[in-house]
Amino acid sequence: MPSVLSAPQFHNEAAAYAYVEERLWPAGPVCPHCGASGDKIGRLAGKTTRPGLRKCYACRKPFTVKIGTIFEDSHCPLRYWLQAIHLMCASKKGISTRQLQRTLGVGMKTAWFLGHRIREAMKRRDDMFSPPTGGEGKTIEADVTYVGRKPGSKLGRQGNMNAVFALVERNGEARSFHVPNVRGETIRAVLAVHASRQSHFRTDEAPTFTEIGWNFASHETVKHSADEYVRGDVHTNTIEGFFSILKRGVYGTYQHVSEAHLHRYLAEFDFRYTNREKVGIDDVARAELALTGVKGKRLTYETTGRGRRAEARTA
Repeated sequence: MPSVLSAPQFHNEAAAYAYVEERLWPAGPVCPHCGASGDKIGRLAGKTTRPGLRKCYACRKPFTVKIGTIFEDSHCPLRYWLQAIHLMCASKKGISTRQLQRTLGVGMKTAWFLGHRIREAMKRRDDMFSPPTGGEGKTIEADVTYVGRKPGSKLGRQGNMNAVFALVERNGEARSFHVPNVRGETIRAVLAVHASRQSHFRTDEAPTFTEIGWNFASHETVKHSADEYVRGDVHTNTIEGFFSILKRGVYGTYQHVSEAHLHRYLAEFDFRYTNREKVGIDDVARAELALTGVKGKRLTYETTGRGRRAEARTA
C-alpha cells in the first residue's frame, strides 16, 4: 500500500498549489485585496515562473492562495508546508524541530518557524460565536497539571513550572489553558466562557473545584487522597489520559517548552486530541482540518522570536 506522503501534493509544487486552492477556495479563487471572484480572476500563464500566481482584473493586483494565511511571505516551498502539516498531525506526541529539519531537509530556523505557524493554524478560534464545550447530557472533566522547567534541570537551577488548566468532554474535545494561578477566580473565569452549565462536572476533591461545581447540572468528585479513582461514572481518567499525552510530548519529544510559546503547544495537543481516531478522524482528515485553519492567522518570524533559541536547542 503506497504511503500517504507519496501523493503528488507532497512532491510537486503545482500539485501542492492546486491541493491548497481546492480546499481554501472551494467556490473558486477570490482576490484577497478586493474580494473579486469569478471571471474577474485570471492566470498569468506563460508570463511567470511562480506557481499559483493569479491576477485580479478588478484591482489589477497579483496574488496567490498563500496571501492572508500562515504561508504568506514564506520562501519555503508549499509542498514542504503540506509535508510538515501532515507530519505534525500524524504524530500523536508531536514532532521535534530537529526531526522536522532532518525529514524535510531544511534549516533549523525554517523547521522551527514551520512548526509554530502550523500550531497557530491548529489553534481553536475563541470568539463570541464559539459555543462552550459540553452541554445537556454530556460530561466534562476538569483538572490542573504543571509543565515546564523542573527545579535543578540543566535549563535552569530555579524551576519554572507553568500551570495548565484543562477541560475534556468525554468522547469530545479538549481545551487547555496556560493560567497564571489556580485560584478560584481564575478557574471560574475560564469555565464561564468554555464550559456549558448544563454539563455534568467531574473533578478531584481540590477546593478550587468544590467551590464552583454547584453551578453545573451535577458535580461529583473522586478522592485521590483516599486512593479512590473510580466510582461509577465519577472519575477523571479521561483528562488524566489527555495530560499523559501532553506530558509525554512536552518532556519526551520537545524536552522543553518556554512559557512564551506554551499556549501554541497546548493548541497543538488540543487539536490532535479533539480530532482523534476514536471520533472517526484519521491522519489525512486531520491534516485537512489543520489546512482549513491557515486562513487569517498570519504569524511573522518576529512575533514568534521570543524564546526561540532555548527551544531550538532542545527541540
